[in-house]
Amino acid sequence: MLTQGHNALHRNDERPLVHDWPYPFWIAHRGAGTLAPENTLAAFRLGAAHGYRMFECDAKLSADGIAFLLHDDTLDRTTTPTPTSGVEPVAGRHPWKTLVTLDAGSWHSTAYAGEPLPTLEAIADFCIAHGHFLNIEIKPTIGTERHTGEVVAQQAARLWRDAVVPPLLTSFDIPALEGALAVQPELPRGLLIDALEDQSWAQWLAHAKRLHCQAIVCNHELWDAGSVALAKAAGFRLLSYTVNETEEVQRLIDLGTDGIITDRVDQFRPQN
Repeated sequence: MLTQGHNALHRNDERPLVHDWPYPFWIAHRGAGTLAPENTLAAFRLGAAHGYRMFECDAKLSADGIAFLLHDDTLDRTTTPTPTSGVEPVAGRHPWKTLVTLDAGSWHSTAYAGEPLPTLEAIADFCIAHGHFLNIEIKPTIGTERHTGEVVAQQAARLWRDAVVPPLLTSFDIPALEGALAVQPELPRGLLIDALEDQSWAQWLAHAKRLHCQAIVCNHELWDAGSVALAKAAGFRLLSYTVNETEEVQRLIDLGTDGIITDRVDQFRPQN
């Protein structure tokens, strides 16, 4: 098991951390990867216990406009419904007073039974109180992409208004990032890319430039010498998800990327 930070691995590019990119190299996926129920305060606490100072999470809106943490569109995978929750599977169609009653821990293990879904405000309080950093992936309910981007950005700006370092807002949904840019242009943004599909790297980078993004957050398999050179030349920071193998970590470090999102908070122990 690795017990050192990324500096213990061989890194060809030892660029200093510049003033406009204050985020750590290591980022805990959904709080603590798979070791605790994802996107819960329990997961954040466990990730912090393993030495992580930056976390990735997924945020969407309740039917009454409360930003809360959940990855999926539906509730069935990571919550256990209560008798008051009804049968509607889409999370974003429920008001927060219903969502807050759900058990978001039992699906993972009995040790986390009763762990609730957290609001973005609760996560902000935790991160700010402990000096942690956050990557908020905007995960809209279908049909609410731009609105979700607007509301999450507005809530993030309010919650982090006195913080030295704001959260990094990212999304696969271009309309969500457009919404965030429109209402809170000063918050940093990153474009998530899972596959090139029918667009070239040049086209994806053009989207990121138009959205005034600071980062490209990419499926780690898409980074190679060519794509790294293109993204660096365009002025972006380069992050990767979800990286769980030592060999792949080393490859990305050697390529000179700027951050790794991992489930393996027990294997990769950051020192930053």
